[in-house]
This record gives sequence, C-alpha cells and structure tokens, in this order.
Amino acid sequence: MKLIDSIVAQAPGMTQIRRDIHAHPELCFEEVRTADVVAAKLTEWGIPIHRGLGTTGVVGIVHGRDGGASGRSLGLRADMDALPMTELNTFAHTSQHHGKMHACGHDGHTAMLLAAAQHLAKNRDFDGTVYLIFQPAEEGGGGAREMIKEGLFEQFPMDAVFGMHNWPGMPVGTFAISSGPVMASSNEFLITIRGKGTHAALPHNGIDPVPVACQMVQAFQTIVSRNKKPVDAAVISVTMIHTGEATNVVPDSCEIQGTVRTFTLEVLDMIEQRMRDIAQHTSAAFGATCEFSFKRNYPPTINHPAEAAFARQVMEALVGAEQVLAQEPTMGAEDFSYMLQARPGAYFFIANGDGSHRAGYEGIGHDSGPCLLHNPHYDFNDQLIPLGASLWVRLVEQWLGASK
Repeated sequence: MKLIDSIVAQAPGMTQIRRDIHAHPELCFEEVRTADVVAAKLTEWGIPIHRGLGTTGVVGIVHGRDGGASGRSLGLRADMDALPMTELNTFAHTSQHHGKMHACGHDGHTAMLLAAAQHLAKNRDFDGTVYLIFQPAEEGGGGAREMIKEGLFEQFPMDAVFGMHNWPGMPVGTFAISSGPVMASSNEFLITIRGKGTHAALPHNGIDPVPVACQMVQAFQTIVSRNKKPVDAAVISVTMIHTGEATNVVPDSCEIQGTVRTFTLEVLDMIEQRMRDIAQHTSAAFGATCEFSFKRNYPPTINHPAEAAFARQVMEALVGAEQVLAQEPTMGAEDFSYMLQARPGAYFFIANGDGSHRAGYEGIGHDSGPCLLHNPHYDFNDQLIPLGASLWVRLVEQWLGASK
C-alpha cells in the first residue's frame, strides 16, 4: 500500500474533524454546520469556495501548477448529510442530536475529501483544475440533482466526475469498481384501493378492499417472475399495508406502499406499467376502484467504462491489483447517478472493514460483526481517511498529469 506520507501525518487531525461531524449530524438540506466546517477548512488552506448550490452545498476550486490554464478539469464528490435515525453507540463522538445519525459514513466521505483537498492545495502537482464537490441531501433529498439544476456543471465545467462510498464487510485496504450498472434505481409506489365499508359480520353489503390488496400484492411478484427477462434484475417490495380501525368493521379503503428497484430504465418502464394495469384491473374485478401513484426517485448508477478502467488502474497502483475487486451491483440507490447522467465518470467502493475498528472506543456500545450501513451501531472506519484521500490525490495527479 503506497499511502502519501503527508496525508498519513495529517490523519489524526482529519479523524477529529470526522468525529466532530459525526457528533453533530444534520439531515438533508440542513447541513449548515457541516458546510461551515468544510468551508472554513478549505478557506484556511487557501482554496476558493462557492456556497449555496443545492441549498447547503460547497464547491472548492483547486487550480494546478498551471493555474488551470490547460482547461482540463475533474470533479470529486463527497456527500455530507446524515440519516433520520437514533444512534445506539456510546463512544465519545456519538450523535448529540437524538433522531439524527451518520449511519452511512458521509462524515467519513467528507473527511477523506478534505484530507485530499489539503494535500492538493499545498502541492498542486497537476495541470488544470479540481472541483471538490461537498454535496448535501444524498439520503432521499436528491442533492446531486438539485446542485445540477442550479448550475453545477455550467459554473464548474468538468471533463469527468468521480464518487466514492465506504462499504462494510470488505477487508480494509481493498476497493471495488466495475463498469456498467453498480447501483439500482430507487422508486416508490402508493396505491389506494377504494371499496365500500360495512359491518364485518355482513360483508356482502360492502366491497372489502383487503382481499383486493392481497390479490394485488401476490400479482405484483408475477411481474418479476413472468414479465421481465430472467437475466434482468428487479425488486418489487411491498413494505406497508395500512387499513382498518376496528376488528368488526370492513374498511372503506386500503393503502399499499413500497419500493421498486431496477438497473435499467427499460425494465422500470415495464414494471410501472404492469403494476398500474394489475392495480386497476384487480380493483375493477372486485368492484372496487384504485388510485395509483408511482414516484421515480434516483435513476440507476451506471459507471462509464473508460473512467471505471482508469480508476481501477489508479487503485491497483495504490494497493495492488489483488486488492481491487469487482464491484458487485447492489439494489441500493445513490443520487450520484444524476452526475453520471450528466458527465462521464465512475462511482466505487472503499472497504470499511469487519466492524472491529469500533473496539477500543470509550464506552463500547455496539453489536458484533460488520457495522452495516443504516444500522444504529454503525461507525465509519477512520483508517480509511488516509487511504481514501491518497486515492483521490493520485486520481487527480494521473488524470490531470498526463496529456489528454
């Protein structure tokens, strides 16, 4: 492993920044304190900043030894927001805000990019310009989409853009990257079935929406098993069914909610249409009606082949080819997908380890095993800060160092 010495030397300070951010989590579009910390550090290091894209976003601008004259540029992105959940850890830097927690490692992503920013500003061993994108609202707010809408790529033209996320369960010192789809689209549905309420002892006098819902939920799974190609991946998960107020009353209505995940928009189009048809016709068959709503949140995250291959080469030079794994696609979603729709680039994983890094913290309060994302016992592994920052720096130096 070929870490950059100056980044390793600064790692304890970056760890303190990371833990400070962890202790003060902020939800999507509320990252005011976090953005202040980022902006203050970038300014301290002589990096010009732009604030306000996506409400709380921060963009740092680092020109190379040529002052940016080459016109070439690269974007590096870190997300800043936390999750609306209660932390169950008891170490010193646990969340100070009940119901808010950095359970996905965005505090660590911010720290890694800050560590890279400090080195890049001091050394500038590249030509062109690096844009450091500190993005709000990844966790459901679509902060990447909002930054793009407000002119991210017009104000800061980028030839390519890269993003990195920690991944629990993989051994520290490894990365994972592949071309093509690596994370799924995220979509929500809400179906309201309208029946006719009546006494539960006299069901023939009404139209019961509950068996309609049951038929509907079962039929949705035939879309996955019978309508899409077996080689295409898709998930339809009904996660909520809400109905009724009393055991002796047939309710008037029933709500079904859930999520759909796919790796292609073609499969998503088919699923939405088939779900709509099944909902409407099943309701009609029982004499009920329905209202069908389908909300498309994040598109699939699809890595561009050339940029993914380039990032793999940089990783292999840093940690060795055997430590760079194939990135297994996951049905989780990521709003970096919007950036990859607008610019070439790649999104990859840095291993967060098996969870043992939590041992030794004052006041241990966690379960054993890997600290999974979105788990109340999660914590980012601070060992990743110099590794992730070193990768960012080498990526910049090689992308903006060689003639294009």
